[in-house]
Amino acid sequence: MSVVFVGLGANLGDAREALESALRELDRLPHTRLVRRSSFYRSAPLGYADQPDFLNAVAQLETALPAERLLGELQAIEASHGRSRSFANAPRTLDLDLLLYSNTTLHTENLQLPHPRMHERAFVLQPLVEIAPDTVIPGRGAASRLLTACEDQSVEKLADG
Repeated sequence: MSVVFVGLGANLGDAREALESALRELDRLPHTRLVRRSSFYRSAPLGYADQPDFLNAVAQLETALPAERLLGELQAIEASHGRSRSFANAPRTLDLDLLLYSNTTLHTENLQLPHPRMHERAFVLQPLVEIAPDTVIPGRGAASRLLTACEDQSVEKLADG
């Protein structure tokens, strides 16, 4: 089994329900189980700023699925939630990013591991460090150290419920 981290985000519709639903769907994937999930965090959009704030989280999974197959499953969950890819950094009903797949480093046409921008995004690093504080991002270093370099990004941990 491989230890995997998936970033979740949404800012259209009922974002909290979209993330809760996606977490349940992740736990139902074949040969996969949800091990841990972070709190939800509110973050300001990066890139295209004229859109609502995002709700974000990170999930830790154990899976026997190969990385490319898992990516396909994540994209199918996104599609079932009405995800469209109209332009870069567009608002979205659900975004699922394969962040880390064990210690795998991979660069294919469809998938880059670790996720190529995760090390510079507080909305990924803060929930990741919450559930796995000792995580090391291959080629980048300790997630907790990388988080300190993102202090200028607004990320707010939300109360449960």
